[in-house]
Amino acid sequence: MLQAFERSPLHATTLELLYQWFHRLVAVYSLLFGILYWVRLVGFYDGAAWRFDLMPVHWQVASVCLAALFPFAASGLWMLASWGPVIWFICAAIETTMYLGFPDLFGTRYWVVASHALVAAIYCVFRLIFFLQSRREAN
Repeated sequence: MLQAFERSPLHATTLELLYQWFHRLVAVYSLLFGILYWVRLVGFYDGAAWRFDLMPVHWQVASVCLAALFPFAASGLWMLASWGPVIWFICAAIETTMYLGFPDLFGTRYWVVASHALVAAIYCVFRLIFFLQSRREAN
């Protein structure tokens, strides 16, 4: 009777472990971005007009949204929740739009856009490999 409730231990493949560590690395990266936005909001940043009450309205909106969303994405990525990459993608899309779509308002930070593109590309490669593996196993 007890054998019906016993399960064999789950063994993750090397690829699954890499995927989990990739999520955790992006979680740390997202938490860092979130902290940087919070530093700007509370006024510890040395730049001109980088305290919330001195920021232009477009920076106030972007900073508040990203200061809330990046830590939220980090927690979802760290827990390996399915919504973690979705929230990260929203953050990446907002920052990419800010720096590529409105450089006259937000400036140009190509390294931020490039880092988001790199993370998105690696994520797509992982998902493609998982898709191909499941397809091969189905045959």
